[in-house]
This record gives sequence, C-alpha cells and structure tokens, in this order.
Amino acid sequence: MPPTPISDGLAAASVQPSRPAPSTSDAALVPATLPVVAEMSKTASGRAWLAGLPALIAEFQDRWELRLGPPIHGGSCSWVAPVTLPGGGPAVLKLTWPHREAAGEAQGLRTWGGAGAVRLLAADAERYALLVERCEPGTELGEAGDLAPDARLTAAADLLNDLWSAPPPTSGLERLASVTREWATLVEQRMARLDPGYDPGLVAIGVDLLRTLPGSAGREVVVHGDFNPGNVLASGRRPWLAIDPKPMVGDPGYDPWPLLTQLDEPFEYAAPAPLLAHRYALVGDAVGEDPQRLLAWSVARTVESALWFAAMGEIEDGAEEMAQATVLAGLAGL
Repeated sequence: MPPTPISDGLAAASVQPSRPAPSTSDAALVPATLPVVAEMSKTASGRAWLAGLPALIAEFQDRWELRLGPPIHGGSCSWVAPVTLPGGGPAVLKLTWPHREAAGEAQGLRTWGGAGAVRLLAADAERYALLVERCEPGTELGEAGDLAPDARLTAAADLLNDLWSAPPPTSGLERLASVTREWATLVEQRMARLDPGYDPGLVAIGVDLLRTLPGSAGREVVVHGDFNPGNVLASGRRPWLAIDPKPMVGDPGYDPWPLLTQLDEPFEYAAPAPLLAHRYALVGDAVGEDPQRLLAWSVARTVESALWFAAMGEIEDGAEEMAQATVLAGLAGL
C-alpha cells in the first residue's frame, strides 16, 4: 500500500512559532556519527545549518504531526529519518542543507508523481524540507547481490523510462545545457591550475562534450541527475524506486553514467572494456538511446568528476577517474 497522502496545502503552510525540541535528545537526533555531520562541519555555512538542525527537525515534526524514528546513516548533505504519519502510515522526512543541486528535488518528484521515483507527500521548498514515500525493505540496487548485474541494470532502465516519460515542467528546474556549460568552464580553469595536469587531450574532449552534447539531443526529459545504484531502492509499491534526484531538463543520455560505472564496480574487473561495452549496449537498447551517446556522456562526466576531485585536493582520486575516462573514450571511439 502507498503511504497515506498528505495535503499539498502543507507545503505552503506558514512557519510555526518556535516550539520545544522533541523529547529525543539532540545527540540522538543528530549523532556525531552521521555522515552529514562530518561533511557539514567542514564549512561555516554547514556548521550554521547543523546548529539549527534540531530546531528544524522539531518544527517539521510538529507541523506534519510525525513520529520520528532514528536517523538514517546515509547522505552527506541531508538529515533523513523514517517517520510515522498521523494516520499511521510510513514515510521519510528529509531535511537538506540548502544548496543549488537540491533546489529542484521537490519539483522533480512532483513532476514524476510516483512514476519511477518515490512519491512526494509534502514539501517546504524554501526550507529544503521534504516528506516522501518510504521504500520498504529499502535495499539498494547496488547491494542486491541475489540479482545478476544484467537484471539489475534492466530494472534500473525501466525506472529511467518511467522518469523520462513525464512532460518537463515549463519552470522550476535548471536546464542541463546551462549547467554543463558552466562545468566545462570550471574544468578548464581547474586544469589550468593543476600542475602537473591530467591528459590535456582527454580533458579537452571532455570539455567539448560538456558544451556540445546537450545541443544534439534527440529529445528533452526530466533527468534524475544522480542515478547511481545507491539511489535506487527496493520497494513494496513496485520492485524498485528512485530517490534523491538532482533533476534538470535536458538530454536523457546524461543519466546512466553513474549506474553503469558503479554497479558491480566494472573497472575492477581484469578486462573492463568488453564488460562495459556489453552493459552500455544493454542499457542503451532498454532505454532507446544510442550506446555511443551514453559513452560520450560518460566521458564528459568522468572528466568533470576528475577535475572536481583535483580541485578538492584529491589528486590521486582524480587520476583514477581519468583512467576510467580513458577506457570509456576508447569504447566511444573518441
């Protein structure tokens, strides 16, 4: 059974006056062991958000009349906990550190309406607060070792087909082409500061793809934006559902990269190229996209990821990403 829906009117409800924190202690609600605590403690804005998090939890517990469970040890920029709704149904409360990539999450979930992704039950976009359907048992696709990789890829492709079938909204979501143009410039700037740099020819290919691929798309959809195996969970309503989107409007070929390169760690195989070729062909056929186009997007996104790692001072991690980009570029004929 789907969770009991909550009126969308709650999303526009005014912020309630400050109330006492829940009876559960702040340390139990926001334990130091949560990944979000470690990550958000690194910056001033993150620390300020963490300081207000217990009160924020109390505010939405009160506003949406929720019974809280222990927080989930998961994401690095959001606090997430299972909750029980006023009518007794299960749901999940998600409170996110305000940042650009999270701004469209509610709009994306609303657009999909439960087709391929968890249902949105209520939202406060200004406060980055979401109440969503709970996936039970919630096993991650990447951890479903009882299913062969091809079966998991096919199941994920079915979800992508559902997500991509929704008509894109006319407002509320960023354009993929605008975002990747910004990334291309950042990659160039980061490469210029890197000494010694990575393979300049391959970086230039990635930059060009980030700028040109969106304009040659055969269709535009609402992309999930972070379709990795940890963001696909086993569910009772249907076998699998997507969570934690970073939705944008643009080329569907953007989406499969993290699924295809992270599921079952293909680059750790002795011969990754034939395995990857098979998997790109499998998923491309299932979603109606040219495998070569999916590979091109993967090169672009892997190069961008490599230079992001470099900018964070994680040079060796960036070098590993570039090694993967080399394999993918060979398969794409680039």
